[in-house]
Amino acid sequence: MLEQSKNHSPIEAIRQWYRDWSKRSPTREFEYCGDETVERMAHDVGMSAVELRDLTRKGSESADLLLCRMTALDLDVDEVARIERATFQDLQRVCSMCDCHNRCARELMRNSADPAWKDYCPNVQTLTALNALPWTARREW
Repeated sequence: MLEQSKNHSPIEAIRQWYRDWSKRSPTREFEYCGDETVERMAHDVGMSAVELRDLTRKGSESADLLLCRMTALDLDVDEVARIERATFQDLQRVCSMCDCHNRCARELMRNSADPAWKDYCPNVQTLTALNALPWTARREW
């Protein structure tokens, strides 16, 4: 006896494809690239292939706490990203690789103005330097 196939609408087929596609791990994409290609990509963004693989494993949300910290410091994320692009990318990389995400998230939730973050944040020097600059988005300057 022949098994009946389920009829799916084209829209449902596209939705299912997108769900499957979006669940794929970014690190799996490296399986389709040779080691030389991954090395070249890593070099292009200024890191090692190991760092690049680690970074992609962390996911795209891994630097979200940086955005929260910048907001707490009254730094306009868009302005910093536009004017200091390389610095902003480095901040994201360092934040993503940080081992203090849980502590940072807790302290941001409790009291974002508490200076305790300066004791453990690997981006403290860069954020402090950026915070001292007269950004146009700040009305008090």
